[in-house]
Amino acid sequence: MWSLAVASPHPAAAFAAARPRRRPRPAAAPSHRGVNPQRWRCEKTQAWSFWSSLRASDLPGGLYGDVSKNMLKPAAAVSVEQAEASAHLPKGDMWSVHKFGGTCMGTSQRIQNVADIILRDPSERKLVVVSAMSKVTDMMYNLVNKAQSRDDSYITALDEVFEKHMAAAKDLLGGEDLARFLSQLHADVSNLKAMLRAICIAGHATESFSDFVVGHGEIWSAQLLSFAIKKSGTPCSWMDTREVLVVNPTGSNQVDPDYLESEKRLEKWFARQPAETIIATGFIASTPENIPTTLKRDGSDFSAAIIGSLVKAGQVTIWTDVDGVFSADPRKVSEAVILSTLSYQEAWEMSYFGANVLHPRTIIPVMKYNIPIVIRNMFNISAPGTMICQQPANESGDLEACVKAFATIDKLSLVNVEGTGMAGVPGTASAIFGAVKDVGANVIMISQASSEHSVCFAVPEKEVAAVSAALHVRFREALSAGRLSKVEVIHNCSILAAVGLKMASTPGVSATLFDALAKANINVRAIAQGCSEYNITVVLKQEDCVRALRAAHSRFFLSKTTLAVGIIGPGLIGRTLLNQLKDQAAVLKENMNIDLRVMGITGSRTMVLSDTGIDLAHWKEQLQTEAEPANLDKFVDHLSENQLFPNRVLVDCTADTSVASHYYDWLKKGIHVITPNKKANSGPLDKYLKLRTLQRASYTHYFYEATVGAGLPIISTLRGLLETGDKILRIEGIFSGTLSYIFNNFEGTRTFSDVVSEAKEAGYTEPDPRDDLSGTDVARKVIILARESGLKLELSDIPVRSLVPEALRSCSTADEYMQKLPSFDQDWARESKDAEAAGEVLRYVGVVDLVNKEGQVELRRYKKDHPFAQLSGSDNIIAFTTSRYKEQPLIVRGPGAGAEVTAGGVFSDILRLASYLGAPS
Repeated sequence: MWSLAVASPHPAAAFAAARPRRRPRPAAAPSHRGVNPQRWRCEKTQAWSFWSSLRASDLPGGLYGDVSKNMLKPAAAVSVEQAEASAHLPKGDMWSVHKFGGTCMGTSQRIQNVADIILRDPSERKLVVVSAMSKVTDMMYNLVNKAQSRDDSYITALDEVFEKHMAAAKDLLGGEDLARFLSQLHADVSNLKAMLRAICIAGHATESFSDFVVGHGEIWSAQLLSFAIKKSGTPCSWMDTREVLVVNPTGSNQVDPDYLESEKRLEKWFARQPAETIIATGFIASTPENIPTTLKRDGSDFSAAIIGSLVKAGQVTIWTDVDGVFSADPRKVSEAVILSTLSYQEAWEMSYFGANVLHPRTIIPVMKYNIPIVIRNMFNISAPGTMICQQPANESGDLEACVKAFATIDKLSLVNVEGTGMAGVPGTASAIFGAVKDVGANVIMISQASSEHSVCFAVPEKEVAAVSAALHVRFREALSAGRLSKVEVIHNCSILAAVGLKMASTPGVSATLFDALAKANINVRAIAQGCSEYNITVVLKQEDCVRALRAAHSRFFLSKTTLAVGIIGPGLIGRTLLNQLKDQAAVLKENMNIDLRVMGITGSRTMVLSDTGIDLAHWKEQLQTEAEPANLDKFVDHLSENQLFPNRVLVDCTADTSVASHYYDWLKKGIHVITPNKKANSGPLDKYLKLRTLQRASYTHYFYEATVGAGLPIISTLRGLLETGDKILRIEGIFSGTLSYIFNNFEGTRTFSDVVSEAKEAGYTEPDPRDDLSGTDVARKVIILARESGLKLELSDIPVRSLVPEALRSCSTADEYMQKLPSFDQDWARESKDAEAAGEVLRYVGVVDLVNKEGQVELRRYKKDHPFAQLSGSDNIIAFTTSRYKEQPLIVRGPGAGAEVTAGGVFSDILRLASYLGAPS
């Protein structure tokens, strides 16, 4: 009940006297001192005797005109018993409950669209729950805040609220309906001005006063929608749910519905106003003492679920501005998909972990009666939405089906209480969380080792200082005595949760999740999983959260495996690779679920960067028109700091030693490296060993197949032999496509200089052929294979026969070298004839001798029936002599030179990396 004392000598005292007093309600409506003794029939569900009899003159100042007597109409002259007997509330599937949020009710046109949706619903009975128009709830709270701050601008702010609804009504309604709504709107606003004036004078508003003011937004939107439906000729009633829904405040900004009392009141309301279409206010309710209250922010979903359970509806449809429930936050994971179904438990877990489609408690009322909730998009009615119901029986139990979605919570801190004195001591956990409760902090997640040596838990960042202080006070003695070693706070954390009802019955879910995080170089700080296994929760650095979310989402086949690629060196091999990526991109997406995004291309002078991916059809133009000065550090930072894509790879297509020197640092940052550049693996032994140790100890990959055989599987073949237990005895081969071409064509009467010139013109050699003829490139390949086989050799340990005459090594240019080369043709002709006379051919080979633990590069002679003598063009050939392949070596043969095959080898490594990261193989 409410009472008002107007004889108080001070306005603030008068306002204080107007606060609600909890006491038993009298049988008849009271007559208030100073108030006209107009009598109103007071039903049990109403608490408005104060407001129904109040006049503006009864409030301090009396400045705002008469309070409308239409706030509550007197009850009809029919008894409650007679009304209840005349109509009985039906229950069951004939009811369809709809809820429309503020965005759906945001304008007059949208309200009309809502009316159209309701009118098209073929259900026998419809109950529609509506929120206030968009932004109105915030505007109403702002009114109260301004008033209790004694800020007179609340008057202007209230006028804005009035204008907003008046404009909507004029657009939507006409004639008598418009006049009736505007009359009620004027009366309500006049009453609100009087109340806000009292609040302003007192400088304070009780929670019930505030709730009463704020609830008008829902009342006005319900009235507008009711009139919009009525004008089509369909009978419709609107319900002020403060007359029906009864809730008990429980603290912590929550309320518990009183279902039994609410059901009784709904039946009585329906007895007085039976209708097949009812428009109900969301968000607002009353306490058992009939004091206005709310279901707290975002409570309209809760209203719809409660009412749906009261009428045992066939379905509750929540209309919003998204197509359904996503598998992850689409703002963080662009490939997130709409889920067709969710179980109640899955939706419950997702709402707890921040999915903003549902109010966290919306699920509870409908679960009891197995009422499905459907999330649909009012602005895309063709979308079927997401149905939340009992677990569908026909879903498969594979990993893709059992993990439904991922959610995150940011801005958390992890508190770790640790000490040997905790083990086996009863009450330690109770003392910890008792201290946390005393400061009113919200514990998001708890994790405790079975040894009881430590307990850690996550709390919001804004609450962690109070929690830490309380724990230090509570355990001061234990910390001093050493029973507890520390109370540690780890700031800037986030939670990632995988949600799915069938995770409990599907092996490998946790392993797959942690494998995905490890491969994205994500470090997990804490883990929690209940025995129900509806969710697996991990705590990680906030800066890693988006990358972790994308990695996990991608790994469970909810989206494509996306690789963010940085190309270093758009020269011959680099630009060929870019063309291959462009030509194959669509096929990879369609057939292999791989999305390759080139995020940057850098040369030695310029670079181009992109946040979402460079258009590979126009990368050359972009490199010319949108380029900036090349900066390798900035290039790498751009790739590593991009949170949209969890998997990052740098592809070094150069032959630059300085670029190769960065591989170790890139791998430490969690960036994968792929390269045909031989400099890192053939460089100083200590740096090579350090690089490989890091690569083996982490989930960051380093692939370099193209360093030895271009597109031939030399490295992978060698690894396959070693990993299966075979013993390598000898590796011998023609490793240079350039020198293979030269000696395959150096026969008959042809001179050596002519063949070298032909190879240069055909593009088989480097710009300076001495780079090939020196044998250094072959020596690097030999040292790479030797190290892969376990030999710890330096490049200087490999004796190399250079094919560049001593006298020509000092030539200043390649042209000078080529001009002087013919003077040595006679020497080469003599060596060729000697081999020919013996029935042999000349071949430039590299050898790794595992028995003698040495390597060499030399010009050798082979019989014409030897596999090495059967080559043509620029083919390479490598023979592996092993314990298994001792009598007849394992031969790998194929093209070993040229931009196409080398780029193809690099491309193959990129696809191998994608397969390791979760793409279908």
